[in-house]
Amino acid sequence: MDARSRDVLLALIREYVHTAEPVGSRALARRYFPNLSPATLRNVMADLEEMGYLAQPHTSAGRVPTDKAYRLYVESVPPPTLTPVPAEPRAPRSTGVEGFMEHTSSQLSSVTKLTALLLTPPLKQTTVARVEVMPLGEDRALAVVVTESGWVTARSITVDPSRAADEIRSIGRELSRRFRGRTVQDIIDMEVSPADPLDELHTRARALTEQIVAMLHGRTLYVSGAINMLDQPEFWDLAATRDLLRMFEQKGRLADLMTTFADGEGLRVTIGEENPVAEMRECTMITSTYLYRNQVLGILGVVGPRRLPYPEIMSIVEETARHVTGELSRVRQELYLPS
Repeated sequence: MDARSRDVLLALIREYVHTAEPVGSRALARRYFPNLSPATLRNVMADLEEMGYLAQPHTSAGRVPTDKAYRLYVESVPPPTLTPVPAEPRAPRSTGVEGFMEHTSSQLSSVTKLTALLLTPPLKQTTVARVEVMPLGEDRALAVVVTESGWVTARSITVDPSRAADEIRSIGRELSRRFRGRTVQDIIDMEVSPADPLDELHTRARALTEQIVAMLHGRTLYVSGAINMLDQPEFWDLAATRDLLRMFEQKGRLADLMTTFADGEGLRVTIGEENPVAEMRECTMITSTYLYRNQVLGILGVVGPRRLPYPEIMSIVEETARHVTGELSRVRQELYLPS
């Protein structure tokens, strides 16, 4: 499109983000283009509608941006200037990493006035360095998995039937030899479809192995501020919004979606129909991965209407991810993240 059409489109998007009302030519002429007549602007808007950038919700009403327009807007704005997140005390040892993550999700929702999501950790792409199984007495043991980046995940598991302490430790050493250097996804696939179903370790320690594999597959998803969606005019029709609110309760599906987005490092903007989940196609998701020792550990972000102040929200999400990465760099291995 030519420069004038582009300027008109970007101005219309800004106006619609501000008012949540269809934008007419007179409003554009008054606020943005005093040297252009409403008739000229109507012609430009008609061309933009024909190109798929604008839609007219009602006859004689103004226009609203389409997903295609928002995508152009996102790609037109300069890289976000990082917005400092309000300073908060670091998570004390009493709450550890889990408390810090929960607090971060809540704060992100509070700052953006949107629904915040934080997933930790999607371990499918992570490589395992060591597995330990330590007896706790009676029918319990502590399974500890250490990744190549040094991240530690621990969980209490059930030992059934009961086994001697030396045998539990032996199983842990054998699992460590078998799993070392493999990704979590490789381990899951290997245990679901073992090459040798009669393998001694597989048959002898299957109950323990299944719990450890479930632990590796496990993810924790924090959802904060789901009620904020009802503050947006787009979601005042509760009948239409019910499926979206139900989606926020289906943490397994949300975690799967966030895990998919975590495949690529950095900031990602998913607008409307670009979302593979049908219930979220009236929304925009802005997400960013966070790192632990230069490896992607998890992903966080916000969900809101497509009508968003994109530069501002992108900046807040990216700065929050940078903050989490910085705080995790201070984590020592004694701070476990239960799965």
